[in-house]
Amino acid sequence: MNSTSPIAIIGAGIAGLSCATALQHAGLNVCVFDKSRGPSGRMSTRRGTGDGDAAWQCDHGAQYFTAQDPGFRQEVARWCEAGVAALWTPKLWAPPLEILNGERESSAAPKQRFVGLPRMTAPANFLVEPLALTTQCTIKALQRDADSWRLLSAENGLSGASFGAVLLAIPAPQAAPLFAEILPSFAAIGANTKMRGSWTLMLQYAAALPLALPFDAAFVSALDPDNILGWIARDSSKPGRTGLESWVLQATPEWSEAHIEDDINSVAATLLTAFGQLGGRHPQSWTAHRWRYADTESSPQLGSAWNAESGVGMCGDWLNGGKVEGAWLSGQHLARQVLASI
Repeated sequence: MNSTSPIAIIGAGIAGLSCATALQHAGLNVCVFDKSRGPSGRMSTRRGTGDGDAAWQCDHGAQYFTAQDPGFRQEVARWCEAGVAALWTPKLWAPPLEILNGERESSAAPKQRFVGLPRMTAPANFLVEPLALTTQCTIKALQRDADSWRLLSAENGLSGASFGAVLLAIPAPQAAPLFAEILPSFAAIGANTKMRGSWTLMLQYAAALPLALPFDAAFVSALDPDNILGWIARDSSKPGRTGLESWVLQATPEWSEAHIEDDINSVAATLLTAFGQLGGRHPQSWTAHRWRYADTESSPQLGSAWNAESGVGMCGDWLNGGKVEGAWLSGQHLARQVLASI
């Protein structure tokens, strides 16, 4: 590839958008594709109406993000300045000294948690504004055409445009089949990476009857290893939220994996029972979502992967320790590799 060849990025989550932004800033022509109706990936928000047509919203994917890396701290500051992110300081129910993802946190030095504003999708929408994005485009195969690539999508067939490079910013189980006949070594990385599912339940409560719990969020499984809930949060406690009071319940990865194919009503009933044990009242209404690829059991910790000879690469949180910060850093890592090969 060369500096004039357009680059296709498959996946409009934070990793793909981070990579696309860096490449476009360097002067490259970038086209982003996503199978969904809009960008954001797992930084998702569900919106709807409850009884009486009252509106509600709830972040049902990533719940918040932290910023440890200097580069990502600078990016989060840019998001905050643009009004698409803000600090969230919930009343947190957690052990006095919790150990989460290998990091210790005490009440004397609380971790800074950020959220999208007014919803978790806001940073992705901000990043995608200057980019060329094609939505509802499910890439089924990559086709080599002389010294370039063409994309085969379920919706539109074989693309008329060709690309000097194709970068995948999608979950490992989705990336592996696309690389199977192109670059077996990359396919093996994806196939050998175990991603876990997550059942998420969004609850809505009438404005006149808010849920009277003395906390806004809790790492439930850290407090009670026997509870099937890993995390719960009063989503409406986040800055900029409007509408009905809403709560999100996320089952532990272990329980979710064991019940990933269960009936949605059965899952909801079980999660509501677990919430009731914590003092949660039955909601006015609920909505469930099944994430098949919510997190990574064990990350390859590669940062990203790039093959200059073939002009293909991949990035994602699953290649870089997980979480929103890992996704953004992975996209930056891949962009640097691509730029170094031009």
